[in-house]
Amino acid sequence: MMADDTVVFSKSDLPILAYPAIADIRRQGLLCDVTLKAADQKFSAHRIILAATIPYFHAMFTHNMVEMKQTEITMESVEPSALEALINFAYSGNVMIDVTNVQSLLIVASFLNMSDVKDACCNFLIERLESSSVLSVRAFADQYLCSSVVEAANKFIQNNFKQVVATPDFLKLAKTEVVDILSRDELNVGTEEQVFEAALNWIQHKDCRIAALPDLLVNVRLPLLTPQYLTDKVATEDIIKNSLQCRDLLDEARNYHLMPERRLLMQTFKTRPRCCTDAPGFIYAVGGLTISGDSLSTVERYDPITGKWQAGEPMSTMRSRVGVTVFKDCLYAIGGYNGMERLDTVEVYEPVCKKWRKVAPMNCKRSALGAVSLNDRIIVCGGYDGVTSLRSCETYDPSSDTWSLLHPMNKHRSAAGVAILHGEVVSCGGHDGLSIFDSVEAYNPSRGEWRQLPAMKNRRCRLGVATLKGKLYAVGGYDGRVFLRTVERYDPDTETWEMVAPMKKMRSRVAVAAAHGKLFAIGGYDGQLNLKSIEVYNPSLNEWSDGQDMSAHEGGVGVGVVPMECLSEALNLVSL
Repeated sequence: MMADDTVVFSKSDLPILAYPAIADIRRQGLLCDVTLKAADQKFSAHRIILAATIPYFHAMFTHNMVEMKQTEITMESVEPSALEALINFAYSGNVMIDVTNVQSLLIVASFLNMSDVKDACCNFLIERLESSSVLSVRAFADQYLCSSVVEAANKFIQNNFKQVVATPDFLKLAKTEVVDILSRDELNVGTEEQVFEAALNWIQHKDCRIAALPDLLVNVRLPLLTPQYLTDKVATEDIIKNSLQCRDLLDEARNYHLMPERRLLMQTFKTRPRCCTDAPGFIYAVGGLTISGDSLSTVERYDPITGKWQAGEPMSTMRSRVGVTVFKDCLYAIGGYNGMERLDTVEVYEPVCKKWRKVAPMNCKRSALGAVSLNDRIIVCGGYDGVTSLRSCETYDPSSDTWSLLHPMNKHRSAAGVAILHGEVVSCGGHDGLSIFDSVEAYNPSRGEWRQLPAMKNRRCRLGVATLKGKLYAVGGYDGRVFLRTVERYDPDTETWEMVAPMKKMRSRVAVAAAHGKLFAIGGYDGQLNLKSIEVYNPSLNEWSDGQDMSAHEGGVGVGVVPMECLSEALNLVSL
């Protein structure tokens, strides 16, 4: 027969059809050649199926082990129901995971080296983390080397610190575990008081823990507490008064407040504000431009979890190139341009009453300014007053509703990117009306002066800047020749800038926010059009993806992130 007369018949669905038939044969007890015994239960199966689908049995039946010829094999310390579910999985490829069996399935899947099932159990646990159980889930995951669950649980604990420390499980933790939690930079706390009170509650739960107080208190950032709280609460605790080490820590914090001229020499991790960028927050897009370039009073809110925009309450004033920051869960819109003049006016949005109200105006009119919140103050930097680029800076005290001038920047900077990094205000790039800068400077509030940081790799004005996971990102902008889609990142530990993945689109006048562990580049201008699109940067993957377009803006917005937890609490207060 000629080779050309050869035909290969293929039935691609044969395995799919065969496995149900094999499972049916097993249900009838036919052709089974091995029995697995767990506790007082026995399960019949076929060696070839177990060896083909479960790595543990593949090693047992193909490497001349004694069990290779045994008709009954005892599985020591294996949960019978979990073993049965995984034997059925070997025949069907399906296993039902629920809250009652996930841990036993994970344990037995780990024992049998069934990595796919173990990963499915890990994902099940990660997707259902709750404040009431996250500590016990983390302990379980750590015992069985489920690193993905441990990492997710640690992030959940950081993001939901207030709720987690209120659970009974927190009071049962070992000292080393409590120290590990309290020492984290990215704890999502409104004030350091919450950290102190969590430490105190754990200590007071058992008398034998008093000796551990200095080890816990050294991880509470006492200098970040107000002088009033240090005096009225910390200093009045008997267990602190009776500890020489604790009194020394308290004195250190008091000196930080009493001697501001020496704060530069007292900088440690204790004076660095905590900054949680993994916690979910609503991103507010404030003011901005219409497609024709007119200023807007419009506000909309983006949920990074659902990826949806929702209309918010409009401001009383139209503002583009507006400075936006969040202070104590309230959204501040500062200065900007209303289509006719630069503004010195300021208004604040309070989620509790869902209304904007005006507060004291700045000393200077400013658009294209930078605005941040630091140490119970709001700080604004540079901008444009309608005549010239500014180097002046101001600080706002919400408790007294007053603005005062700060030490000016080294350069006149309009359209710079401004953010907080390790307790300092960092101003990147911008222009003075003649030159566009690659230079960067940082303001230390303890010293009251600006200092130079390493320059960016590119000149940039109209850029967006945000801090994520302890690093500073400079996004997009304009270099005097082209509109940029490049992105660079500053590492304060190495004091170096490095390029990361570029955005998909060129964006100047881009607003950048950090939320839910990612960066959001919102709106901008590509050289031809104002943009309503957004892009999302995942630092783990070093890649940008498209987000949902804004529904009411065409670029030029200011952005601020309000924690979801705080907004939910505010809304609950309203409903009460």
